Amino acid sequence: MSRLSVVIVTGLSGGGKASILRALEDVGYEAVDNPPVTMLEEMIASGGDGTPEGNGSAEGRGTLGRRKLAVGIDARTRGFDAIDVLDAVARLRKEPGLRLDLVYGWADESTLLRRYSETRRRHPLAPQGVVADGIAAEIALTEPLREEADLVVDTSDLPIATLRHLIERHFGADAGQAQMAVSLVSFAYPKGLPREADLVFDARFLRNPHYDPILREKTGLDPDVGAYVEADPDFPIFFSRIAELVGLVLPRFVQEGKKYATITIGCTGGRHRSVHLIEKLANHLTSRAAARPVDGGGVALWRVFVTHRELAREGKADAFLMDRPVARWDETDIDKGAQALSVQA
Repeated sequence: MSRLSVVIVTGLSGGGKASILRALEDVGYEAVDNPPVTMLEEMIASGGDGTPEGNGSAEGRGTLGRRKLAVGIDARTRGFDAIDVLDAVARLRKEPGLRLDLVYGWADESTLLRRYSETRRRHPLAPQGVVADGIAAEIALTEPLREEADLVVDTSDLPIATLRHLIERHFGADAGQAQMAVSLVSFAYPKGLPREADLVFDARFLRNPHYDPILREKTGLDPDVGAYVEADPDFPIFFSRIAELVGLVLPRFVQEGKKYATITIGCTGGRHRSVHLIEKLANHLTSRAAARPVDGGGVALWRVFVTHRELAREGKADAFLMDRPVARWDETDIDKGAQALSVQA
């Protein structure tokens, strides 16, 4: 029997929780927003309609195994306490008939202040006071949930259409094709580290294509830029060490039941070195996942998604959460790029 899929959506007020719930509805989830925390487990046990079925266990709910439920919980919820929510999540995860994901939506302070200014709404934790104080209080109040969340979504620069795409990738019809979703993200250090990162690597020591006038306007998606980066004498050992470390931790993440992992590589501009490294790592991990299917079934260990954060902010196509079921390019493309650079030189 298929399991009941439950997504608990929490986070900061103004951080995108309502938009995440709507996106989950679009992929077939029934959404319930702000039920009392004391009713959370009972409501999930009844599939969201308040009517217990079967023997009360996840295995005895009959038709509930085919349903998908999204529940919104935040500081406005009656009886809200982050530790109580986490305790309930821990108990629910022991149910063999449930798959439960905890999603945390947030945005940076300047974005939250702008959103509250535009909507002229009061912050729930500062109804008569300063919005910034309410934001700070809510960050502290919900931090335990953020620490334990399966998926952290930064909506600061995220268009609604892109947010819907992200939710569809993680919770849509194809989401069960792998035990874990691995997000690979390139970024620029001056614009901040991705807050959802599990692993961060710094590529700023590698030679920089930005200083080559022929390559400056190109990106790490171009083979000649990749060839330039790989010509650095330290590139081979740097990439091999990244691949070795990632190859060690990802199978352990799967064993622990981790559903999402985010690996990031940064450079100065987030357009050349980090982009090429993320693409190369995506090829490596895709081929490795295909070579190591889960025993007894056709589900892969992980599925790879690629985001080039700075290119996405520039509006570049194929830059946000691109699915990589197969390798994007062959290593011979880099060799051709190297030959082109030799001719230009």
